[in-house]
Amino acid sequence: MRITTIFRQLLGVSQTRVRRVRFDGEQLIVSVAPTWRRPRCGSCGARCHGYDEATEPRRWRDLAFGECVLWLEYRLRRVDCAACGVRVERVPWAAHGSRFTLRLEELIAFLAQVADKTTAAAIAGVSWRAVSTVVKRVVDEHLDDSRFDGVTRIAIDEFSYRKRHRYITVIVDHDTGRVIWAAKGRGAKTLAAFFEQLGPERTAALTTATIDMAGGYIKALEEQAPHIEIIFDRFHVQRLAHDALDEVRREVSRAMRKDENMEQAKAIKGARFSLHRRLANQTLEDDRRLKDIRKVSKPLIRAWELKETLADILDRRQRHVAARFLGEWLGWASRSRLTPFVRAAKTIRRHLGGVVAYLKERLTNGLAEGTNNKLRAIARRAFGFHSADALIAMLYLCCGGIVLDPPLPKPTH
Repeated sequence: MRITTIFRQLLGVSQTRVRRVRFDGEQLIVSVAPTWRRPRCGSCGARCHGYDEATEPRRWRDLAFGECVLWLEYRLRRVDCAACGVRVERVPWAAHGSRFTLRLEELIAFLAQVADKTTAAAIAGVSWRAVSTVVKRVVDEHLDDSRFDGVTRIAIDEFSYRKRHRYITVIVDHDTGRVIWAAKGRGAKTLAAFFEQLGPERTAALTTATIDMAGGYIKALEEQAPHIEIIFDRFHVQRLAHDALDEVRREVSRAMRKDENMEQAKAIKGARFSLHRRLANQTLEDDRRLKDIRKVSKPLIRAWELKETLADILDRRQRHVAARFLGEWLGWASRSRLTPFVRAAKTIRRHLGGVVAYLKERLTNGLAEGTNNKLRAIARRAFGFHSADALIAMLYLCCGGIVLDPPLPKPTH
């Protein structure tokens, strides 16, 4: 068997012929050419007239043979495409404008999925910046508008990727768990761009959106898709009660310090976690602390009871019963003479429709929050991202359902 035939099989690239193989120091150079006669446009792939040839051959980095670096070499031609104009011709072993072969890019993207970019760059033998470029190119190749097909229920959340309020908006499909859209910024304007890309037909197919109580997202949903049922995340609803409980605890503690009841103030300060823990999960120590608080502060116990009652209402499976109890709870909180709970009741009353929708659908924003945790792990292993575009590309690569086929050896028995 000829050496050119061997290397054609080793390269694993269709529509490619190997002309010759040579060593250049410690590098292995394989001269290749496309099997088609008429050149094709590098941008659109259409067959067109070739009229020029480069004076110097171009090289593409391929998978290494151990420590030996392998390059593919070919003298590119210019083409005159009727649609795109003057371009360099397309080659079957590499993407247009890339200096790496397709299979090396696939391997680099796979390594970036499972490890940090520094490790991916070291294993593939490329620079750190080259990994970012390859990831963006692979993501652009795999992502298309088909990811919006069949989407009916979405989760919307924001993620802070840098200090000083630098955010990206992330949208996850409830049914598949995949990230279908992400963009720099947050608020109504950013979310409106999602509906613009989605189109009127796919927007009309949406039925449900889970969000926190961010006013910008509410505004965009009401303007762009008023037919969608908005569900407010249970965590954020309960957090209103927990934050109000914390404010009451601090107020009581400060009042006791002012009256020089230092021991009682210290006991209340140390009971924070006992107050926040659900009744079913409390320990004997938590029970002892709550009994001590009952003796010294009725307002704080009233705040704790309000917090527990709201959680019990949200646990109920009978939607109409839970909605009735929620209305009673709002009246109780409004008359509780606890200012933090009065404010919390006003907020819940203002968003009552979305809270009642949770009682009916039992959907939370936990899917988007879990994606944010993955995104934080990606950002942490990269020691942060300077640009939102690089982070979004990694988000799509790791959480967008992109399945890669890297050139890995098949397992043997």
